[in-house]
Amino acid sequence: MKQTWLKRALPWAFYDWANSAFATTVMAGFVPLFNKAFWSSGATETASSFRLGVANSTAGIIVALLAPILGAIADRGGARKRFLLFFATLGVAMTVGLHFAAEGQWALALTLFALASIGFSGGNVFYDSLLVNVADRDKLDVVSALGYGLGYVGGGLLFALNVFMVTRPEVFGFSDVNQAVRWSFLTVALWWAVFTIPLLLFVPEARLKNQSSSLATAVRDGLTQLRNTFHEIRRLKTVFTFLIGYWLYIDGVDTVIRMAVDYGASLKLPGNSLILALLVTQFVGFPAAIVFGKVGEKLGARTGILIGLGVYAGVCVFGYFMTTVAHFYALAVTVGLVQGGVQSLSRSLFARLIPPDKAGEFFGFYNMLGKFAVIIGPVLMSGVGSLTGSPRVGILSLILLFVLGATFLWQVKVPQSQ
Repeated sequence: MKQTWLKRALPWAFYDWANSAFATTVMAGFVPLFNKAFWSSGATETASSFRLGVANSTAGIIVALLAPILGAIADRGGARKRFLLFFATLGVAMTVGLHFAAEGQWALALTLFALASIGFSGGNVFYDSLLVNVADRDKLDVVSALGYGLGYVGGGLLFALNVFMVTRPEVFGFSDVNQAVRWSFLTVALWWAVFTIPLLLFVPEARLKNQSSSLATAVRDGLTQLRNTFHEIRRLKTVFTFLIGYWLYIDGVDTVIRMAVDYGASLKLPGNSLILALLVTQFVGFPAAIVFGKVGEKLGARTGILIGLGVYAGVCVFGYFMTTVAHFYALAVTVGLVQGGVQSLSRSLFARLIPPDKAGEFFGFYNMLGKFAVIIGPVLMSGVGSLTGSPRVGILSLILLFVLGATFLWQVKVPQSQ
């Protein structure tokens, strides 16, 4: 029996291994640095940051608005894998395009980056929704954690290679760092494409009783269903309560993830240490995510998330006192211990709360909230920091999001004592 669920789960989880390379090498690692040094060369720090911010925000808003619609359409048409293939192909193709964006072509490069980000995030809507097809309800926590765990390893391995390419370009026959970075984009595209194949070939997609006969009909029925879903989520008190709590605490989680490197830079820590810390987080995150999956299986997903949120609150306190590189590495390890666990258990808990035949539709809303996250956190952090004159006090303010999120999560009634 174990072999049966693992046989379904591994091909599914390898999509996390596939697209996490984009999240690490492209989104978190090289694009922010390469934009300043190459694509936006000659521009001021403020201008280059603004351009990247617009690209990220535009991609996020588009995916947030499309996610619930696409999820509803996919459910009605039984087309989750087809939609995943479309978005993965978009992401891969645009990542290849980044290789050809020349110095000074910031508009082209950031447009390609925004489209690749849409492919990455859009594909995740359908990847998440397929979880209910590959895992029995008692295995949701473990399988979800397996995905995040493989994502950390896969993204971390390729990122380690890409960092080596950039730090020692002559070893690979590259003329300079810029050429090494551009070739790293090609390795990400190839990695993403190859490791998507197992999901497409081996992950089953259940045919639903209310499945539409054509994609056009699925679009029409899906849009109708979306309108009803707004009312249904409000009627399902448990789901509604969870989503409010999730939106609050994942905002805090994402703010810590995205602001950590910037916060370290503001303390004048060396850039190579920040990149190395990102690698540390990836590899610590793999075993930690697996362990959290077992915690969810034994103690309950909600309990595991609450433990993680407590650690995040501690991270904020630790960040307040941080002064050295050693402190930053300790922060990276601590975040790595709980980041994947909170994310994977949130996904599996939500899968347990929703109707299985509407997984795409409900995960559309789930992903929409994830994209609308990092709205309160940065404003809260920067606002408090500005009012007090201390960014250290600003990072403490994020504790409010973890406390409020945990409060709503505590009220969620989980079936089967999970």
